[in-house]
Formats: sequence, structure tokens, C-alpha cells
Amino acid sequence: MLDGVSLDQLRTFIAAADEGSFSAAARKLRRAQSVVSDLVSNLEGQIGVALFDRSARYPKLTPAGAALLADARGIVSGVDFMKSRAKGMAAGLEAELSAVIDVFYPIQAITEAAKDFRVRFPGTPLRLYVEALGGVYQPVLDGRASLGIVGPVPTPPASMTSERVSEVTFLMVAAQDHSLASFEGIIPKAELAKHVQLVLTDRSELSAGQEVGVMSPSTWRLADLFAKHAFLLNGLGWGGMPLHAVQADIASGRLVVLEIEDVPPGGLILPMFAVYRTADPPGPAGRWLIERLKQCPGKQASRPQEHQ
Repeated sequence: MLDGVSLDQLRTFIAAADEGSFSAAARKLRRAQSVVSDLVSNLEGQIGVALFDRSARYPKLTPAGAALLADARGIVSGVDFMKSRAKGMAAGLEAELSAVIDVFYPIQAITEAAKDFRVRFPGTPLRLYVEALGGVYQPVLDGRASLGIVGPVPTPPASMTSERVSEVTFLMVAAQDHSLASFEGIIPKAELAKHVQLVLTDRSELSAGQEVGVMSPSTWRLADLFAKHAFLLNGLGWGGMPLHAVQADIASGRLVVLEIEDVPPGGLILPMFAVYRTADPPGPAGRWLIERLKQCPGKQASRPQEHQ
């Protein structure tokens, strides 16, 4: 009966197929050849299918055996994964790591960390949300995410702990054919007020009343960084962007860096923080991710985040 198939039988079947003979499989498994032969024969009897052709000196997989070998590998791999995951959970490892990332944080830094995360925690699924401004906090506050990577605005709620992980270079830019792009010298705020400023916004109430960098009474507000980028390229206004997101546009001349009154040459350096609920700090996987992001190279040139 199929219900009686054991993992021992499946592992022995796989070893016999991989090693090319029952005797070689026996040596690999450190068992008697007769035991290996019996396990495979019993498996064939239970499933009603011949897995090996034994007419030659060495057993050879039948077409059915070759097809079922992939199934056997999948079953054994799945059980091994479950055992590894359960072992980690018993030791306090998260069953899943959920994190929310500020839309300005560079995806390259997250990707590099995720590659290492997959190696370090193969049994822990990773779930990522991407939000802007106050929207980064909401999944952490309501328990959908165990940690967030946020910028300096808005101020973290009192129930959260924050740790600085990196920083982002933030520049004011406009399209090459925008009138501000040809302005001579430092652009005064009075001049900026004459033009539409493209401002990143979010759908939460947490950043209400905490606007940073808004210098024009005429604003278009977008909740999507990619939409803001497209609007900037098409000359629909001027605004701030993380350097990593517009480096190629600046290099090609599609966007021009604006030198603005009270903004340091080279742009603003904005800190990025890891935040989590003080009463529910991250487990081993979350703590590892925070420390890994603190080590990401090229912090200023590849850290996003911002506010207008």
C-alpha cells in the first residue's frame, strides 16, 4: 500500500539510483547490501511499479523509475526542509521574516542582503513590503512586519525602538528642459515657489503635518516613487530624489541637479533607521538582517529614502 511507503525506502531508492548499484548504495548508507536490496524490492511491491531493470550486471532505472525518482527526491527534500525549519523554530528562529522597506531604500542593498539571508536562513521565508514615509510604520505597528527600514520622517511612535543602519544622499533635481535647470547660481526659495514641486506622499496618517523639504506652495503629490521619477523626467515639476535612483539620469543629462538655497552642495545626507516594536524585538533572522544592512557598502551613494 502507498500509505506504508517510508522515508527509509525512498532514501535507499535515491541512493541506489545515484550510486549506480545496490552494493555502492549500501556502502554509502553503511548498511548491508541485502538490506538495501530488500528495501527497494519492498518499495516496488508497495507501489506496484518496477523501479530498476535487474537483467544486466548493474541495476538500471526503468522509465517509470526515472520518473518516480524526481518525486522521491521532492518528498525527501520537503521532509528535510520541514525538519530543518522546525529545528530553527524550536531554537527561537522566526517561522517567517516580514519586513517593510522605505521606497527610497536602494533595492540593490536589499537584494544583496537577501542573497546572504537565503544562505544563512534557508528554512525561513522572507516577506517584504515597500511603503513610503509613515506608511512604513503601519505594517510594523499592526504586526504584519517584525521590522521596518525607515527615514527620519515621520518621528517613530513611542512604542518603537530605532537603530541607525545607513544613510541616503538626497538631491533636488529637474528635467534638463525645465526652466529651473538653466537658472544661474544658487536658486533662492522665492524662485522655487514659482514652480510646481513634486512631493512624495503616503496613505497613512502618521506623517500628517510633518512635511520636510516642501518649498513651493504649488505641489503635486504622488504616493509612488516611480511615478514621481517619471514626472520629473517629463518636466512636470521639480523635486527631491535619492541619488541612487537618478544617478544614470544625471550622468546622461536627462536630469539636472539643482543648487538650492539652504541645501548643502552635493545634497542632503539622510539617516535610515531600522525600527521595531520595543515589546516585540526581532528574532535571530530579523536581528541578522539589521546587522547585515548596517554593513552594506556605498551607503551614501546607494541609500534611499526621503521626503520631498
